[in-house]
Amino acid sequence: MGKFEDIGPYDFEGTKAAYLALMEDARFHEAVAKCLPGYPMQSLRELLDQAHSVYDIQQGFIRKIVEVFVKISTKGVSLQGIEHLPDNKAYLFISNHRDITFDPAMLEYYFFITNRQTTKICIGNNLLSTPLVEELGRANKMIVVKRDSADIRERLANFQHLSEYIQYSLFEDKESVWIAQRDGRTKNGDDYTKQGLLKMITMGHSKDLLKTIKAMNIVPMTISYEFEPCDALKAREEAMKETGHYEKQPGEDFNSIKQGVFQQKGRVSLVLGTPLNEELDQIDPDLHNNLKLDAVCKLIDGQIYQNYQLYPNNYIANDLLHDTTRYTAYYNEEDKQRFQEYLQLKSVCPDVSQEKMMHYLLRIYGTPVDNYYHKPIHERQ
Repeated sequence: MGKFEDIGPYDFEGTKAAYLALMEDARFHEAVAKCLPGYPMQSLRELLDQAHSVYDIQQGFIRKIVEVFVKISTKGVSLQGIEHLPDNKAYLFISNHRDITFDPAMLEYYFFITNRQTTKICIGNNLLSTPLVEELGRANKMIVVKRDSADIRERLANFQHLSEYIQYSLFEDKESVWIAQRDGRTKNGDDYTKQGLLKMITMGHSKDLLKTIKAMNIVPMTISYEFEPCDALKAREEAMKETGHYEKQPGEDFNSIKQGVFQQKGRVSLVLGTPLNEELDQIDPDLHNNLKLDAVCKLIDGQIYQNYQLYPNNYIANDLLHDTTRYTAYYNEEDKQRFQEYLQLKSVCPDVSQEKMMHYLLRIYGTPVDNYYHKPIHERQ
């Protein structure tokens, strides 16, 4: 891998070596025992001996873990859209981002059950809380996104490096890549693509911008949860940011990872949209590049909004948020009472008022309805 050794995933031999090292770590044994009770470590050793690729290891081991997560924390996952994507191409999946682990894991799950090659996944280095987490990630096609530099020039160099690796993966390695539509998860329910993301992935191609974007085969991905992972943590963070009192604590990201995996999510929907290529042809090539990127962002967001699965919780929250009865056709009184009881429990917080917590919880659940009906909150503000 050479040039990209610091951020790229391990190759097959590196992946096997990483797993063999992890098997000597008691913490890895503890993690496996929690995720796969009764799973004999000898089975993993035999898998490593028999595997011919990273994909073989993922299918034989990681798939089992993901299936457990789906079983214990959801009421079922709906997966759609892969039938429109020929498997002889590499795609850049740009996704809304609601949970650190589950969002990309559900895409990989989709590929597991359809026998497709899995994607590389972009993950911020702020989430790599221990060497164990980093080793397991890089053994599973993780691309490290360096976000911790305070120096502007170093940050720019890191973005350039990441951009080159994403382009290398798509154009030379012919492997698909998953990346969130902006830094961090959506905390207020408002999914929208940051122009800066598109600037980053197209670095070095300002003169052939649309041609480069088209070659990337961008596919918008939408994931929707009946019950938002880490909803109370997100509402608390948003409320504290409003007063200027929020400061991320050590271990907070790791806590979000754990809670996001094991929290009950109800029904989950993942929809892969259609490649943007034909729509990109409609963008005026004479526009300034910033306007071209704005247009691409709108194309991505449009598919994400329309493919978002709205549950009764979303409609109830939107009506409560705006004090209307506009969407009562989409839920009944039993749905409303059940969800309000849920919100009452989630809105109890030691350092934020229940009123504030309730407001931000309603925004998390209600905002996707506004976006679906073409009233994006970030455009109204």
